[in-house]
Amino acid sequence: MTATDITIETINVTSSTLKSGDSGIVIDVSGATANLSMNWQYSYSSWWLPVSVSDKGNATIQVEGLEVGLTLSLETVEGALKVSLLDCGCYVNGISIKLNGGASWLYQWLVDAFEDKISSAVEDAIPKKIKDAIVKLDNALQYFPKEVSVTSIAALNITLVGDPALNELSLDLEIDGLLSAKDEATLSSPYHRIAQESERDGARKMHWIVDKVPDQSLLNTAGWRFIIPQLYKRYPNDDMSLNLTVSSPPTIEVEKRQIKAKIPLDVVIDVLDVGQVVPVVCISVVIDASVSPEILGNTLVGVAKLNEFTMSLNWSKIGDLHMYLVQTLVSATLRTLVLLYVNLKLTTGYQIPPFHGYELQYAQLLCTDAWIVICSDVAPAKQYNLI
Repeated sequence: MTATDITIETINVTSSTLKSGDSGIVIDVSGATANLSMNWQYSYSSWWLPVSVSDKGNATIQVEGLEVGLTLSLETVEGALKVSLLDCGCYVNGISIKLNGGASWLYQWLVDAFEDKISSAVEDAIPKKIKDAIVKLDNALQYFPKEVSVTSIAALNITLVGDPALNELSLDLEIDGLLSAKDEATLSSPYHRIAQESERDGARKMHWIVDKVPDQSLLNTAGWRFIIPQLYKRYPNDDMSLNLTVSSPPTIEVEKRQIKAKIPLDVVIDVLDVGQVVPVVCISVVIDASVSPEILGNTLVGVAKLNEFTMSLNWSKIGDLHMYLVQTLVSATLRTLVLLYVNLKLTTGYQIPPFHGYELQYAQLLCTDAWIVICSDVAPAKQYNLI
């Protein structure tokens, strides 16, 4: 009797452990069961028989007490996670074979002779199947996106930095984490408009043009006549806009329960004079702000506050300014306009996009010294009813 086309149909895992080892992640599976199928063929001939006897059919196999052990290595290659199978072994404790087709009832007594062969075939086939699965997993990881959209105007760089760190309880992955503006990004709002990143002085800078506010009188020279009288005198009752430019990368500090940022801005006051935009004043501002983020459901929310800010005159086409009065007005504008808008957006929150059909579930965000930690379950983004 010969056995061919031994195929593993299903494997049911009842108990498994995962731990870190000296060379990678060690996974042990014990007490598993498996269902297999095969084809069998029997042929017998002898000098004293006038004809040869042959028969064939198929068989179902039940494997009990299946034990599997494998070791995986994890490393970062060109910003992507690479998974390799270092070692894999399999052992079968018991096997049950039922022949089907032909005169299977007659040959069932021969089955015992094939148990060792089939057990060996299973012990060879399962590591090969696992190796193929790991190769497919590694190929899929190489196509994992290098950045994800955070909002309609910004993207987060999730390229891996350094090799994964393994310990007894966790697997740590570090990402680049750089937030950048999307090309040609625009955002409509009743209060402002966004200009995309552009090249100035050889560096990329983010611009924010404020030309509409809840109190539109703030964007008319008449509203500034007591603060900057020479501005009103030279451009009476002209409309204005504020051109905000992030002059250098913000300084970010992660502290307990909050993230602090120092943002340097150049604020240029533009006047719309006879249909032309005329820059008249540039003020350098450093904003010290903080935000307390959290994850609600699958949405990133938070509360921002303005801690302090400093300002100085960069240049002026209308003479010297009373910076104390200007700072008072700018402070009111930041707290009543900019901070109000930021907190409105943070209260609404930003939906965390799914990754390859999976999303975060029961997520928690923790800010500790120099670390932002997200603890979460992962669940399919779509639920399927199998009944």
